[in-house]
Amino acid sequence: MAFTPPEPAALEAMQAPEILALMLETFPGRISLACSFQKEESVLLDMLFELEPRARVFAIDTHYLFPETHDVWREVERRYGTTIEVYEGPTREQLAETHGDALWERKPDLYLAIAKVAPLNEALGDLDAWITGVRRDQSPTRANAQKIAWDEAHELWKANPLADWSDEDCWAYIRERDLPYNALHDQGYASIGDTHSTIPGAGREGRWAGTTRTECGLHGLSGVAGNARRASEG
Repeated sequence: MAFTPPEPAALEAMQAPEILALMLETFPGRISLACSFQKEESVLLDMLFELEPRARVFAIDTHYLFPETHDVWREVERRYGTTIEVYEGPTREQLAETHGDALWERKPDLYLAIAKVAPLNEALGDLDAWITGVRRDQSPTRANAQKIAWDEAHELWKANPLADWSDEDCWAYIRERDLPYNALHDQGYASIGDTHSTIPGAGREGRWAGTTRTECGLHGLSGVAGNARRASEG
């Protein structure tokens, strides 16, 4: 649908709940939060369900998530009376049967394409927009993340309401609201993914440790240029 986001200065001045409210109003029933059950999603889930109790949320189950991730997943569903939409890659057995053991070590790009990117594409298939917990200070690759941008890779709008938040902003909100959060954060995990590719560390340094990789292929960060082009096409 045709949509023109606010001008850059006005967009940057908007607070996270305002970004969410704008996106929910603009794309009713056609927008969903991508939830990986980290501290950012603890914040966004609370804001989202306060605005729209029936809001859509999806998660990608690679079948290699930590037990702590599944624990907070169940707690979120209980707290908000919701059911998270699940998109999944092949089971461990299916993956090993087709590609052998430890595909993520031998061919990490192929593993991510199968276990994460393909389920994400399926999840986004019936949406006009999605919401993520991307923050600018998480890594250099996210430093220019916009609060709302046209996602060229998936051809839909993407909102990053917490783009200008810090770790402490997230924790202050979680403490104030007594929100459920992933217990791995208390063990030094700043960013949490699969069991085989995540270790404790600040920012995203614990993801794919020992490699130059920090992203798993889900976030192709778009900028203002994408917004302008899409608006002119609208």
